[in-house]
Amino acid sequence: MEELVIAKVHGPVGHLQLNRPAKINALNLQMLQELLRVLHLWAEDPKIQLVLLTGTGERGFCAGGDIANFHTALTTGAHKDFLALLSLEFDTDHLISVYPKPLITVAHGVTMGGGIGLASHAPVRLVTAQATMGMPEARIGYTPDVGGTHLLAGAPGHFGEYFAMTAASFSGEDAVFLGFADAVISTEFAESIFDELDDLVGLGSADIASAIEVLHSVPESHKLELEQGWVDYAFGAPTLAEVLQRLTEMVHPAARKAAASIAGNSPTSVAAAFHSVRAARAEQNLRGALDRELRLADYLMHLPDLAEGIRAQIIDKDRNPQWKPNSPAAVNEAELLALLEG
Repeated sequence: MEELVIAKVHGPVGHLQLNRPAKINALNLQMLQELLRVLHLWAEDPKIQLVLLTGTGERGFCAGGDIANFHTALTTGAHKDFLALLSLEFDTDHLISVYPKPLITVAHGVTMGGGIGLASHAPVRLVTAQATMGMPEARIGYTPDVGGTHLLAGAPGHFGEYFAMTAASFSGEDAVFLGFADAVISTEFAESIFDELDDLVGLGSADIASAIEVLHSVPESHKLELEQGWVDYAFGAPTLAEVLQRLTEMVHPAARKAAASIAGNSPTSVAAAFHSVRAARAEQNLRGALDRELRLADYLMHLPDLAEGIRAQIIDKDRNPQWKPNSPAAVNEAELLALLEG
């Protein structure tokens, strides 16, 4: 059987590779357990001075959690087991964020949901220009997790609410502007980065990020900056109802597209995304965001939308989910807010 996570030590460098390319390295329990085990082991090993985390295969670094497994858990009553998996995943993401040694992640291709959790909390976060990143959870009746609300809350203006509520993706070229990466690199450098690490051993995380940015970065995109005016106006409204109202009244084509995307997503998920990003912005603490997200996950997995969303998008692929409730006005916002406050 092929190893789902390959862990190799080359002198002072530890290299972790997600190795499930046929599934775009979608994370399952076995992978998360091995990642956490090795990361703890290498944190204590004085011989290892630098850690690299990459994903095998051309299609992407990591497509997120294994959604099919999620659906199985929901439809067989194994909610507690899946909540335990999510808790383990969130602990892994948090460990990456506070790792005591320089840890470099390289996001390429599809990097979504759980892939963001691994890639975008690291001390040194690299991304290829062509990567496709995002938190698409509202599309399946779920909510941004793995610390995604913390990252989205730190994005300029109100892009956090925009990406959380629409479930839209963004390119690697935009990742630095949005706060999801430290440097954009070429595909060629991403593929050969291991050969370049000898010169970086012994440096701190900030110096490594600076050296890579100076020597190997490629231009970032600034196209999102042109959108910030309308995004901040619409998504900066004080309440969810006012955000939706402003979007419906705007004539800007991108605003109309955003409104249509939100209308297709689970109304409960859209509300959860809006409020959890705002809560994360108020607190600005990753651990706090992860704890809130776990409470939301426990709540949402017992509602009908999550199983229905996965069915419509992943299992049957009819792209026609029947949300309950099916309108924003019918969502129990008070219940969501109580959960976020803990």
